[in-house]
Amino acid sequence: MSVVPRSPGPVQASDAIVIGAGFGGMYAVHRLRQAGFSVTGLEAGGDVGGTWYWNRYPGARCDVISLDYSYAFSADLEQAWTWTETFATGSEILAYANFVADQLDLRRSYRFEAQVCAIAYDDAHRIWSLETACGQRYTARYLVMATGPLSLPKPVDIPGASQFKGELYRSSKWPHGPVVLAGKRVGLVGTGSTGIQITPVVAAEAAELHVFQRTPSFTLPMRNTALSPDFVAQLKAHMPGLRAAARTTFAGGVRPVSTRPLFSVSVEERTALMEDAWRHGALAFLGLFSDLLVNQAANDVVADFVRDKISQVVRDPATAEALKPRGYPIFTRRPCLDTQYYEAFNRPNVSLVDCLADPITAITETGIQTRERHIDLDVIILATGYDALTGPMLAIDIRGREGLRLSDKWAEGPKSYLALLMAGFPNLFVIGGPNGPSILANYIRLDELNVDWMMDCIAHMQAQGLETIEATPAAEDGWVQTVRDLAERTLYVQADTWYTGTNIPGKPRGFNVYAGGLNRYAEICATEAASGYAGCSFEPARTPVAG
Repeated sequence: MSVVPRSPGPVQASDAIVIGAGFGGMYAVHRLRQAGFSVTGLEAGGDVGGTWYWNRYPGARCDVISLDYSYAFSADLEQAWTWTETFATGSEILAYANFVADQLDLRRSYRFEAQVCAIAYDDAHRIWSLETACGQRYTARYLVMATGPLSLPKPVDIPGASQFKGELYRSSKWPHGPVVLAGKRVGLVGTGSTGIQITPVVAAEAAELHVFQRTPSFTLPMRNTALSPDFVAQLKAHMPGLRAAARTTFAGGVRPVSTRPLFSVSVEERTALMEDAWRHGALAFLGLFSDLLVNQAANDVVADFVRDKISQVVRDPATAEALKPRGYPIFTRRPCLDTQYYEAFNRPNVSLVDCLADPITAITETGIQTRERHIDLDVIILATGYDALTGPMLAIDIRGREGLRLSDKWAEGPKSYLALLMAGFPNLFVIGGPNGPSILANYIRLDELNVDWMMDCIAHMQAQGLETIEATPAAEDGWVQTVRDLAERTLYVQADTWYTGTNIPGKPRGFNVYAGGLNRYAEICATEAASGYAGCSFEPARTPVAG
């Protein structure tokens, strides 16, 4: 089957097509070009950066330390770039992406503002055909999906948004020009990681800030710091060892991680440990105990500690109580890191709207209507999240062998082998996809691991005279079951969150993330390669017919 274009036009052929210009896509383009392939990168945005190209909202900042949130494949890049803070701002990360693109001359391989809308496999010619929303057509032998887990904003689920006469912004598609909030009445809908970052920044600028909280989130103090020149020099001098150490860890990073179960220490000692970690910030706190996501009783102890901290910070008892998350284990929703988030609610211009008690019913021409009142607003900011993990790929009409739709294959949840390959979709490689470590891992390290595995796989195929690769159905089923079995041993499955897909009506519920750690995942992928790709099936290259 091939794509039927909206308007006739030339077909641009390449050896490989990479969809996405985030960190996974950029590295894939680089490695494929290094190997001598002709490569076309397609990106819906106007430049490189992926999520960070779009996420320019007030307070945007990465919740992974900058040392980890950077490429490890090039010593030259590591030495040439200098981070300024422990946790980089979104603008600094975007500057880093642009720096890498400049250093590696990546833009010449990309077509920007190229939103891919249809992809189909041509069984007869063993190639992929693609079409963009503008009617541009492309073909390639290899297709690399580097669309990322958080690139498709969820639909606006509040009636009346189009009727609002003021300024309405989505955090995930923030304007690239100035947005003036000073002196304005602002309503912020959403208190996940993004809303928690936005709140204190907008609170300091707006005349009024009304925070509409639909689900309270646990958040820890970030305690961000500037990086001194001496410390940066120390990091650069020891980078090889730091990178090697990171590869042996569960998340693929260098933040402290303990093997200590919570109940292995006394009440007094664990309280002292939590107090000390709270003072020092999230890096210390997140790795404090080893069993918080498998032991409900241990999880309850830490959750109670964090809830008590909210009461210690927020002066109004009713507001403090409404801010306390309940009904799900701590860290089973995305762990949030903040700078003065709870403190913002002590400001006289900031109010919390508890939507569990007083839900939003509609956006009106002049503000937001809840069940009990109307709040007049000049600006509405929607920080309402993403259709995560599977959403970015399912937003494209992807069809494999014999027209098999990806949406049908994934109707009950994503199916793949090692999160890299799928039965029925030859030569389609997924970078950082569902069923891998994904959101539990250092994403740039996972991107590098996946791309390197793909390149070794393609080299193996070339050496063996093989033209296509795909997962076997048995290997795919086995891997999906492994992912599910691991998930069931954790507390992640208990929470209603974008982790489990419950933020999207009709989406199959499931924690489609490999919970065994990036280090173990890397070992499994290496074993698969060493076995000659036992979980995959190949088609040999066809002998050309003599003329």
